[in-house]
Amino acid sequence: MTMPTMPTTSGAERRLTAGWFQRLAWVVLVWVSLGFLVWVPFLYVAVRRGLSSDWVAFGSFALYECLILPWAVMTPDGDGDAFFGIAILVTLLTATVLLLTAVFDKKPPAAQPAYGAVMASQSQPYQQGYPYGR
Repeated sequence: MTMPTMPTTSGAERRLTAGWFQRLAWVVLVWVSLGFLVWVPFLYVAVRRGLSSDWVAFGSFALYECLILPWAVMTPDGDGDAFFGIAILVTLLTATVLLLTAVFDKKPPAAQPAYGAVMASQSQPYQQGYPYGR
């Protein structure tokens, strides 16, 4: 489920492709920081691509960060707050799914030559329509 990349004001399509290693590195950053740096990969994507949907994703995770930090400090229950734990797990899982599937564009397939077209790397010693050579 990827969102189509819209053209920018200059008319050029801005794509951001990433391999599985880069995607997993962003996911590891999110999980190792226990969700406190969940906004970083989405800021990276928003700055690189500049789409409004990327900025909305970054804004939502930044808002999450601004709400979760005071909530963690002000909760009287300490470690036993179930809603706090559920909010963190849902956010980590959402960020993981987005980073692995939807945020980065898929790599475009390599262009296939048309049937019967001569490729530049091949040399043809024989005439195209004559199968026995000369």
